Amino acid sequence: MNGADTHPSRGLSLRSRLLAITLALLVTALLASTGLVIDQLQRELVRQLDQRVAGVAAVTARLPGLPEAVGKDAPQVRENVEQLWLPDVYVAALDPNGQVAQVIRPATGPAPELPRLDTAAVAKRDGKPFTAEATSGGGTWRAVAVTTAAGKSGGSEGSVVVAGSRSDVNDAMSQLTKKVLLIDAAVLGLLGLAGWFAVRGGLRPLRRIEATAAAIASGDLSRRVPQLAAPRTELGQLSTSLNGMLDRIEAGNAARADTEQRMRRFIADVSHELRTPLAGIKGFTELYRMGGMPDRSDVDTSMNRIEREAGRLVGLVEELLLLARLDEDATTAAQTLQLTPMDLRTLAADALHDLRALDPQRPVALTGPGGGPPAAAPVLGDEARLHQVTSNLVGNAIAHTPAGTPVRIGVGTRDGFAVLEFHDAGPGMTADQARRAFDRFYRADKARARARVVGGGGAGLGLAIADSLVRAHGGRVEIETAPDAGANFRVLLPLHS
Repeated sequence: MNGADTHPSRGLSLRSRLLAITLALLVTALLASTGLVIDQLQRELVRQLDQRVAGVAAVTARLPGLPEAVGKDAPQVRENVEQLWLPDVYVAALDPNGQVAQVIRPATGPAPELPRLDTAAVAKRDGKPFTAEATSGGGTWRAVAVTTAAGKSGGSEGSVVVAGSRSDVNDAMSQLTKKVLLIDAAVLGLLGLAGWFAVRGGLRPLRRIEATAAAIASGDLSRRVPQLAAPRTELGQLSTSLNGMLDRIEAGNAARADTEQRMRRFIADVSHELRTPLAGIKGFTELYRMGGMPDRSDVDTSMNRIEREAGRLVGLVEELLLLARLDEDATTAAQTLQLTPMDLRTLAADALHDLRALDPQRPVALTGPGGGPPAAAPVLGDEARLHQVTSNLVGNAIAHTPAGTPVRIGVGTRDGFAVLEFHDAGPGMTADQARRAFDRFYRADKARARARVVGGGGAGLGLAIADSLVRAHGGRVEIETAPDAGANFRVLLPLHS
């Protein structure tokens, strides 16, 4: 045998199972209530029969001279007594030993089979009704035995037994049971039909959810489950949960697609950056091999160019390795830093000298964040790595703004952070360009940014390296820029007391 579940209900649809469970509960409730009503009605009819039998027995027992009073010699008395009897009733006079002395009124069918009813047994029963079986042909009787009036007055002891047939009660209950069962069947049929439509309507939202899930399974992740009920209901909570899950799945897929796209673009950019110097080196070596450099001066010039291209390759590879180490893990990257107490004013002064040395005609000012006098900015940092950050930001300002563009270096504290900012009055960037400024190998559209290239070193890795190094120190880099409004790169690091 296999481990599959072969329970028959597992193959039914949810609609069929709900309808079957509902009908089973209705059948149980109807049968229980019908059985209870029929039982109570039967008890009531038997009680009424007992009352009539007991009444006839009491009247008959008070007649004087039984059984002689109803014998052949007194037909008028017999006729008056018979008016008190039921249509199907058995009346008999018993002697003191419990034997039938005379059948006063015979049964129309089989007579009841009476127990031994002597004087003591009759007194013990005290006029309480009891059930007696028919002598043949089935059927039951309800009987009452009482002492005659003559016996109670001290005369010859004797008793009277009166029995009423239950055939009318049994027939009535049989007919009633059949009718009630027919009514129950009709009610169940109507309720089953109504329940089918009700369950079908109640499960309609689930079918819509099923259709939405099928569309999502086919690849349409933009589909959402409609809000088919109030948020606090089970169906509303299910819709909300499914939509939340779909949002996360779609966001994850979009992020993965974006990562894959960026990775493809990154690989293409790296290949392009590596290919350019390699092509130069390969060209010079092939030219030398083919004898295109007959003079020593030509060889020296080519070797100098090869050295520059090789240095460019080494710098690019080192930048890529640094980014790879910083990307591994924030904790690992922080552990590789040589952290010591320092002040960002040292880096600001070095940046000021670098800018003046690279472009003596460029106005450069040293201020506090946003203006005012510079202030202390103590941090716990790796001075060499933070100097690399400022060098990349200085190179970005020199290389990608027109010559002579003013630059302001701000240093100090703000909102609990040590701040070092570089503000230039260059062409600025659009919001999309600013958002992607720290992407690796990203270059802005020259036609829209007035030839501004985002990133240092020409490879588009300078700002990416600066951002990663600052994050490794527990800080962040912000950009404030707009077209024709310059750019402000702000480094924020945790203060060190």
